[in-house]
Amino acid sequence: MISNLLWVGVGGAVGSMGRYLIGVYAQRWWPGLFPWGTLIANVLGALLIGLFFGLFSRQLLSDSQKLLLMTGFCGGFTTFSTFAHENLTLYQKGEYGTLTIYLAVSILAGIGAVALGLSLSRN
Repeated sequence: MISNLLWVGVGGAVGSMGRYLIGVYAQRWWPGLFPWGTLIANVLGALLIGLFFGLFSRQLLSDSQKLLLMTGFCGGFTTFSTFAHENLTLYQKGEYGTLTIYLAVSILAGIGAVALGLSLSRN
């Protein structure tokens, strides 16, 4: 268990640092209100988790590498990658009702939670 936590922790640290750097450089290159850094990190993270999952499925990555890259790196880089992977899996399994509910609740609850957190921080 300790070694698994270390794999996840190392990957998460590197992913978080990468996410931070993307945000810094995106703001320098494209200043303004549009969240380019977040968009880039989310889409790149989704691409990477798809790539890593494909490699793992073909047994080209070990369990430790999966923890490092998928759970750790992609989790630290963006949880959107996991969200995208879960939605694709539901779609591929034909679970359209669950997919629709998960998408709607995730988006609406996420926006609502940010609004609530902001409100709580102001009081």
